[in-house]
Amino acid sequence: MQVTEVVIEGVDLLEKIRKSEAKDNKVIKVVEKMKQTGVKMLRDEEWREENGLILRDGKVYVLQDKKLRTEVI
Repeated sequence: MQVTEVVIEGVDLLEKIRKSEAKDNKVIKVVEKMKQTGVKMLRDEEWREENGLILRDGKVYVLQDKKLRTEVI
Protein backbone atom coordinates (compact mmCIF):
# COMPACT_ATOMS: atom_id res chain seq x y z
CA MET A 1 0.00 0.00 0.00
CA GLN A 2 1.40 3.40 -0.96
CA VAL A 3 0.38 6.15 1.47
CA THR A 4 1.37 9.62 0.34
CA GLU A 5 -0.70 12.51 1.61
CA VAL A 6 -4.28 13.64 1.98
CA VAL A 7 -4.69 17.42 1.89
CA ILE A 8 -8.12 18.92 2.44
CA GLU A 9 -8.53 22.68 2.67
CA GLY A 10 -4.77 23.09 3.12
CA VAL A 11 -4.55 20.57 5.97
CA ASP A 12 -2.45 17.40 5.57
CA LEU A 13 -4.61 14.87 7.43
CA LEU A 14 -2.02 12.08 7.34
CA GLU A 15 0.54 14.37 8.97
CA LYS A 16 -1.98 15.27 11.69
CA ILE A 17 -2.61 11.55 12.26
CA ARG A 18 1.16 10.89 12.52
CA LYS A 19 1.53 13.66 15.12
CA SER A 20 -1.59 12.83 17.11
CA GLU A 21 -0.92 12.35 20.79
CA ALA A 22 -4.26 10.68 21.47
CA LYS A 23 -4.00 7.57 23.59
CA ASP A 24 -5.28 4.14 22.63
CA ASN A 25 -3.50 1.76 25.00
CA LYS A 26 -4.17 -1.41 23.00
CA VAL A 27 -2.81 0.06 19.78
CA ILE A 28 0.11 1.80 21.52
CA LYS A 29 1.17 -1.54 23.04
CA VAL A 30 1.03 -3.21 19.63
CA VAL A 31 3.11 -0.45 18.03
CA GLU A 32 5.67 -0.44 20.85
CA LYS A 33 6.05 -4.21 20.56
CA MET A 34 6.52 -3.87 16.79
CA LYS A 35 9.24 -1.24 17.27
CA GLN A 36 11.02 -3.22 20.00
CA THR A 37 11.19 -6.36 17.90
CA GLY A 38 11.85 -4.62 14.57
CA VAL A 39 8.73 -6.17 13.09
CA LYS A 40 6.90 -4.16 10.43
CA MET A 41 3.66 -6.19 10.54
CA LEU A 42 1.78 -8.44 12.94
CA ARG A 43 -0.77 -11.19 12.33
CA ASP A 44 -0.60 -11.57 8.57
CA GLU A 45 -0.69 -7.82 7.89
CA GLU A 46 -3.57 -7.08 10.27
CA TRP A 47 -1.36 -4.43 11.94
CA ARG A 48 1.44 -2.64 10.09
CA GLU A 49 3.53 0.46 10.45
CA GLU A 50 4.26 2.37 7.25
CA ASN A 51 5.70 5.87 6.87
CA GLY A 52 4.96 6.73 10.49
CA LEU A 53 1.33 5.63 10.21
CA ILE A 54 -0.35 2.63 11.79
CA LEU A 55 -2.43 0.55 9.41
CA ARG A 56 -4.98 -2.05 10.36
CA ASP A 57 -6.17 -4.32 7.59
CA GLY A 58 -4.59 -1.91 5.08
CA LYS A 59 -6.43 1.17 6.36
CA VAL A 60 -4.91 4.11 8.24
CA TYR A 61 -5.76 3.81 11.92
CA VAL A 62 -6.66 7.09 13.66
CA LEU A 63 -6.06 6.99 17.41
CA GLN A 64 -8.84 7.97 19.80
CA ASP A 65 -8.92 11.65 18.92
CA LYS A 66 -12.56 12.61 18.35
CA LYS A 67 -11.73 15.93 16.68
CA LEU A 68 -9.28 14.33 14.27
CA ARG A 69 -11.60 11.41 13.52
CA THR A 70 -14.37 13.91 12.72
CA GLU A 71 -12.01 15.79 10.37
CA VAL A 72 -11.19 12.57 8.55
CA ILE A 73 -14.84 11.73 8.06
